[in-house]
Amino acid sequence: MIGCLLIHGYTGGPYEIEPLAEYLDEHTDWHIELPTLAGHGTKLQLENTTFKDWITSAEDTLKKLTLKYNKIYVIGFSMGGMIAAYLTAKYNVDKLVLLATAGKYLDFKQIRADLHDVIKDSFKGELDNNKLYLHYKNKLGQVPIKANFEFMKLINYTRPYLKEVEAPVLIAHGQLDGMVPYKTAYYLDKEIIHSEHKELVLLDRSKHLLCLGDDKDTINAMVHNFLEKTGPAEKPVHV
Repeated sequence: MIGCLLIHGYTGGPYEIEPLAEYLDEHTDWHIELPTLAGHGTKLQLENTTFKDWITSAEDTLKKLTLKYNKIYVIGFSMGGMIAAYLTAKYNVDKLVLLATAGKYLDFKQIRADLHDVIKDSFKGELDNNKLYLHYKNKLGQVPIKANFEFMKLINYTRPYLKEVEAPVLIAHGQLDGMVPYKTAYYLDKEIIHSEHKELVLLDRSKHLLCLGDDKDTINAMVHNFLEKTGPAEKPVHV
């Protein structure tokens, strides 16, 4: 039997990758777990949490899965990707999927482009149709400065473990990602030196929220296919 753990991103919640979790649940007989990291979710309470609390939230779930299932797959989105890589290096994880993983910080050029779109939609009275605005508007004022420092601590803490990942890994990133530069995918590919199989996919139309964007169906099928069967290593692919 297979247990599959999905880990959401910083200041997010299970909803960020829920479409993928639902797809895998519908198309497999795997046991799917999608925990909420400490202080995260639809109502953020990050004031008294640390990066180690966030890691522990995912790690505790993984430990339970390892007791029940003989194969473990881990999928991480954004900051959750770094947690996923850390857990894969530390435990006997069979396959790893990294989605828009925050191995590096912000892409300011793309952020400016995204803000331009938000402003343009504001003047046109179409903010309710701007996915980026709708996703982040409720977070304004809910994220303390301390939490941002904890986020950076988490990235710095987990980075060294990339070199210890040996499981097959799929790295997927949107080329229009305004939160994490898409070139981070190449960085991850370079740092994960001991994996027995790596695939790198760049999605030309996708921004940061891969599982909620226009390419979500492509991503669902791609992740499912990778986890179901792993063949020879492939060159980077543009979708």
